[in-house]
Amino acid sequence: MTKLLIVYHSRTGGTRQMAEAAAKAARNETETELKRAEDTTPEDMLGASGYLFAAPENLAALSGAMKEFFDRCYYPALGKIEGRPYALMICAGSDGENAARQTARIATGWRLKQVQPPLIICTHAQTEAEILAEKTIPEVDLAKCRELGAALGAGIEMGVF
Repeated sequence: MTKLLIVYHSRTGGTRQMAEAAAKAARNETETELKRAEDTTPEDMLGASGYLFAAPENLAALSGAMKEFFDRCYYPALGKIEGRPYALMICAGSDGENAARQTARIATGWRLKQVQPPLIICTHAQTEAEILAEKTIPEVDLAKCRELGAALGAGIEMGVF
């Protein structure tokens, strides 16, 4: 049996919207589980065939809650998930590149196989008010998230990764 695990963290709703859009599309292709980072366990990681990580950029880095998920699950999954496919979505206020690099380094340690370059959605939130405000991700960007979820789900289901 194949299963896609989508793990996300969201404080202002942007990353949640992205993860939900990807999950909705992925469910048309394969069994898909959508979990908040703080609720995801090493057992969830071990039980999945592939992963979609979705995280916000905070202070030009991976969000703390997402990093904590990786910290908690890293060693229990080390050596047990090698070669499994993954993709990444970042909800960024500026460029999201450092958050993507941090995640890629963690995935490299797990020996996961990146199957697509990171999808970075930039909200351009730069002021305190914009950064702290609830986000609404534009439909054009949610479509990209759905496309990624569907492609990852289909690839896992067909065993092409």
